[in-house]
Amino acid sequence: MIELLTADTPNGKKISIMLEEIKYDYKVTKININKDEQFKPEFKKLSPFSKIPVIIDHEAKTSLFESGAILIYLGEKSGKFYDKDNRTVINQWLMGQMAYVGPMLGQHHQFHHYNPGKSEFGENRYFKISERIYRELDERLSQSTFLASNDYTIADIATFPWIARHEWHDIGLKKFKNLNRWYDEISNRDAVKRGYDLLKKGDLIPKA
Repeated sequence: MIELLTADTPNGKKISIMLEEIKYDYKVTKININKDEQFKPEFKKLSPFSKIPVIIDHEAKTSLFESGAILIYLGEKSGKFYDKDNRTVINQWLMGQMAYVGPMLGQHHQFHHYNPGKSEFGENRYFKISERIYRELDERLSQSTFLASNDYTIADIATFPWIARHEWHDIGLKKFKNLNRWYDEISNRDAVKRGYDLLKKGDLIPKA
């Protein structure tokens, strides 16, 4: 049994999608980040930076923090979506999401979606960076069906929930035909639909 301690965010959805894809039994323990539950001492013992998500693998008696590390662990454990012969490429696209795509889109969310009008500099800066991310992903996906190869991997699972907030970005996903094609293909996977509805509230993946 895998216990997923998380909030309903793109980083949290990465892991629920992966768990659905690999068909592992899991339960979700909600961490209310709006009430600062991530800073409680018992959670900080599991996640030193007080970030969600965390998993506890009760069978293996181990816990992991950081969503990229969790995806790698689950890929290795299940033998799925983390091909041994292509891990160098998969790791590059996964780390690109962790270090660039997620943080930059996250800043765009802060300035453009949550706090509009408070910083023209911040809004303009992160809009331009986010638009560039869309172009860069679109260019990659003009050369490959999925990010790391023609096979669906943990790199796609990591990136998808961030692009699923495209309505917040106001960039226009449909303008990027390759990224849009990738998004639609992943959106139609049954496991992705289930995992996206992390807290089982009936959340649907936004249409492109």
